[in-house]
Amino acid sequence: MRASVIQIAVNEDESVEARRRRVATTVREQAGSDLVVLPELWTTGAFAYEEFGREAEPLEGPTYEAMAKAASDAGVWLHAGSIPERDPDGPLYNTSLVFSPSGDLAAAYRKIHRFGFDKGEAVLMGAGSELVTVRLPATTLGLSTCYDLRFPELYRGLVDAGAETLVVAAGWPERRRSHWTLLAQARAVENQSFVLACATAGTHAGVPQAGHSIVVDPWGEVLAQAGAGEEVLTVEFDPGKVAATREQFPALKDRMLGLQPPPRP
Repeated sequence: MRASVIQIAVNEDESVEARRRRVATTVREQAGSDLVVLPELWTTGAFAYEEFGREAEPLEGPTYEAMAKAASDAGVWLHAGSIPERDPDGPLYNTSLVFSPSGDLAAAYRKIHRFGFDKGEAVLMGAGSELVTVRLPATTLGLSTCYDLRFPELYRGLVDAGAETLVVAAGWPERRRSHWTLLAQARAVENQSFVLACATAGTHAGVPQAGHSIVVDPWGEVLAQAGAGEEVLTVEFDPGKVAATREQFPALKDRMLGLQPPPRP
């Protein structure tokens, strides 16, 4: 399986519409890949809180349309990163979109864990409530977004739902880059899954971004990692390694907690 992880630089001097066109072009250039992954809130910047409301769009808005067309043109599965979604009947959501090679929407995931400690995203956006997986011909994706990476129980739930490849779309700050790499490897090892973690580059509202998008195999080995700037990280991997790893080292079978409700007193 061939995956292209597109680490996008979000710069304040580029309009959202110009960036949308540029990213769509970059997606089309990945024809030949099976899966393409974009980062979190690349239209606005994950820390540009004041832009969320101004640039929020309905689920089937301009980013949806541009990415659906790009996925279809390239003939790829596209995890289009996330957008600030405006629900007409509720709050904003940090919503990821996945498109099939025909350009159809295969899944939408509303970020469950909102960052900000009662500020920023944590108060401006609603929390999602559903785990989301997407079945591809060669593997099943489990979807997550940025701050989700710090909550291992989410990934256990995705694995229980059949996930073999965990995708993380992120806008991760440079000052905590060491956590980014550490947690991506930890989620791969503990779930015996591939991890494709795509981050933004550039600076969002004065916050330098970590970049360093990373692909990790089920043993925790780093297959590829980007640098700090805008970059397309392309890697080939064998999805069958997940089943082989889980059979060779069946740690998941020894789980004792979280599998059933505790007995009644």
